[in-house]
Amino acid sequence: MKNILCTICMRSGSVGLKNKHLVNLKGKPLMYHTIDFINSLKMFKSIVVSSDSKKILNYSKKKKIKNLILRPKYLSSSKASKIKVLQHALFEMEKKFNKKFDYLIDFDATSPIRKKKDFQNAFKKFIRKNADLLITVTPSRKNPYFNMIQILNKKTFLVKNGNFVRRQDTPRIFDMNASFYIFKRKHLLNCKKLISKNTIAHIMPKTSAFDIDDIIDFKINETLLK
Repeated sequence: MKNILCTICMRSGSVGLKNKHLVNLKGKPLMYHTIDFINSLKMFKSIVVSSDSKKILNYSKKKKIKNLILRPKYLSSSKASKIKVLQHALFEMEKKFNKKFDYLIDFDATSPIRKKKDFQNAFKKFIRKNADLLITVTPSRKNPYFNMIQILNKKTFLVKNGNFVRRQDTPRIFDMNASFYIFKRKHLLNCKKLISKNTIAHIMPKTSAFDIDDIIDFKINETLLK
């Protein structure tokens, strides 16, 4: 097995749902669902939590996460690049362990519903296709090729991307669901934009990945977990 760094990046500030990483979901803090899933995989020797919040880091310590990064302020705003945050975590852990990691796998704590089979199949696909990056997606709830509206200068327009008259005829569109990302080290270090020509996607059912941005998303996850 190659050297893999597993990351969980959690920022304290949240507009849609205040302190969402610590909000109770089915009897435990939201962030614990992701930590428990990672531990259940039993494949990572190096797991790190990166956060600007000492409270989040203390909660992580209670779950026996040994590698904790107090993220600097310039990487803690809502405008901070996730790529930069991951690069920072990689550099810090390589310095700590005095070795280079081959891959970085990032799990988003705001996407608490996952299945082992999804991750295992995705990782096998990533290795088989020799990809630089694997992202996870679910079928989109809306399609930009059909029935979407733009309001510009107080006027309403139908967005036209082709001459489709039936939704069934439009190209398949997917939402990135932020369940997990698998990076090759070299790609992460040289990454200027997330999607490149050697990026592949793993399709997941909607019931297996639903990212939490606000209270409505939280309630949906709560219902799905029941």
